[in-house]
Amino acid sequence: MIGFLTALSCLPFGKIPIDENRIQIYKTNPQYWQYKSEPVLLLGGSVEDNLFQIPNIEEHLDLLQSTGGNYVRCTMSCRDEGNIWQFKKVEDLYDLDQWDEEFWQRFRNFLKLTAKRDIIVQIEIWATFDYYRQNWDINPFNPKNNINYTFEQTDLPEAVDSHPTQAENNFFWSIPAENNQQVVLKYQKKFVDQILYYSLQFNHVLYCMDNETSVTPEWGEFWAKYIQAKANDRNINIETTEMWDSHNLFHIQHKNTLDHPEIYSFCDASQNNHQQGQTHWNNAQKFRAQLNPTRPINSVKIYGSDQYHFGNNQDGLERFWRNIIGGMASARFHRPPSGLGLSTLARKHLKSMRMLTNNIHIFSCQPNSHLLSNRQENQAYATANIGKEAIVYFPTSGTVNIDLSLFDTELTLTWLDINQSKWLNQTPIHGGGPVTLTTPGQGHWAVLIR
Repeated sequence: MIGFLTALSCLPFGKIPIDENRIQIYKTNPQYWQYKSEPVLLLGGSVEDNLFQIPNIEEHLDLLQSTGGNYVRCTMSCRDEGNIWQFKKVEDLYDLDQWDEEFWQRFRNFLKLTAKRDIIVQIEIWATFDYYRQNWDINPFNPKNNINYTFEQTDLPEAVDSHPTQAENNFFWSIPAENNQQVVLKYQKKFVDQILYYSLQFNHVLYCMDNETSVTPEWGEFWAKYIQAKANDRNINIETTEMWDSHNLFHIQHKNTLDHPEIYSFCDASQNNHQQGQTHWNNAQKFRAQLNPTRPINSVKIYGSDQYHFGNNQDGLERFWRNIIGGMASARFHRPPSGLGLSTLARKHLKSMRMLTNNIHIFSCQPNSHLLSNRQENQAYATANIGKEAIVYFPTSGTVNIDLSLFDTELTLTWLDINQSKWLNQTPIHGGGPVTLTTPGQGHWAVLIR
């Protein structure tokens, strides 16, 4: 203990000693993460967003891990069938001064199980849709549902029939920079403090303020600074972001993340996964280019499933691959029906992505689709460590040329049948110039060149 205190006293004022085991920005290439001192690529998919609420959590995490997955989303949400709320219910009303112990036991158990498996958790503090429409009607924070405050004391609505994009629930305007509604804010802080009481005990947690928010930037800023301060009080460094609602990465909402690295140490670009094809890639690359300083970009929700209207299976799979080939730090299939979750199809692609990225130092690569020629729109995408190794991903069968003029002359080429998670035989090729690549069959393919 004396040695630790001595070390602390030698640090510059306000600096916190870095815990090398904690999830943090990769020092060598800050577009990625590192965990336990090693760079880590985050890949995932799950049946739900609030996994701590599901009954078979351990089996589900084992299934994810068996496919090479190491990344889950954790909305602090209570609205689904079988969920419980965070506060204790006394007869017909909730008491916001008492916790539902089962809720917090579930959360703590989830954190322990994911930590044991080195699965990174991205928490979303405020589950936006829990506070609108029918969910607000049963939410403990609604004055009609608790014994702690009234409508008159809080100016909170009894009903909110509009979509969250309208931002019409004053619950999200409680902070000092807005309505300064201290009665509500007291219990909001109490909830966040309880989350942090458990989560700050673990090294594998990232923090996102909201799910698809459309409220003012002051709200996210307040909570990001609040949890940073709480972590700082315990000499802990944490990573924070915000998830804006707009599907357009160049909407003014996203500038609040782009322009404020001191508030948001990483970005979440999940809403870009409403875009399709070449536009999906182009927007992400333009967004990456605007980041200053370079930070990880996470994609915790990849939409696309034949079951819903945010794109089909093919869209979801393409988005997953374009995100990683495009230099994002994470990619996770959104829960069904909006995404492929941890379905059989998703598991095949998770396994293939891990097979591929385990055979290349992806953390030294950068998106390099300009290496490709004779290419149709959305036909192929490349990432490369110029001179050493490259990946080319094909969403469907096709032929392109790749310029290997800056690569070693003696190389090997290996095709990966993504749908089957199966390597084909290695083929020697001669670099130093253009090489033609033709997929061996139909479906999704990737080729590893090194």
